[in-house]
Amino acid sequence: MNKLKYTALLLLLLLIPLRSQVTGYERFVQLSGIITDKSHSPVQGVAVISRKLHRAAISESTGIYSITTVPGDTIVFRAVGFKRYHTIIPPDYDDKHCKADIILETDTIPIAEVKILPWRTYSEFLADVTKEKPKDPVIEYMNENLASIYVAISNEVNVGISPEAAFKYATEQNFSSMATRNMFPVNNLLNPIAWVRFIGEVKHGLLKNKTFKKPEPAKVIKKKKKPQRK
Repeated sequence: MNKLKYTALLLLLLLIPLRSQVTGYERFVQLSGIITDKSHSPVQGVAVISRKLHRAAISESTGIYSITTVPGDTIVFRAVGFKRYHTIIPPDYDDKHCKADIILETDTIPIAEVKILPWRTYSEFLADVTKEKPKDPVIEYMNENLASIYVAISNEVNVGISPEAAFKYATEQNFSSMATRNMFPVNNLLNPIAWVRFIGEVKHGLLKNKTFKKPEPAKVIKKKKKPQRK
């Protein structure tokens, strides 16, 4: 008789945890939804954490998440660059599915502008800026050649180097190209008006110009080599 009592008590003790376990599984809730920001763009990689069950899930590239929880549980949503957000499943929630769309708020820390300069101190900056830098010989030769060209152009008759002269020359070239479009080139040797103008300029001393000067060649300054110290 005593053996039967012990056996019944043992079976009863074994059935109690099984019953509680079945009851616990029946109370599980599947929480799902979409995580977006304030501009309604999906947020990827958000950690969805259940504090009661110590479980976690990660949102997809579309912002969709899904996690198993229980009534009364606190769900935490955490992502880099966003403020933490949490929601609570009501303790009396009796449905097996729960849908919650989450909108995360951006968490940015404004900082002042930082300028990085290649000088450690202000005195180093002044010394570097005011220091005489060696000139590139190629640039020196280029400037000298430009100077010789400037002298050659300025020695021609009725030619001045100025923005106004350049604009006038460009305008004349543009007008000439528009006027002679789809036409044969003009031959001034057969143009009587051009001959009259040429004869008049010869009478006024076109071929006797004494102000013409030949352009002087540019002086090339060779860089002196420093004597090597023994």
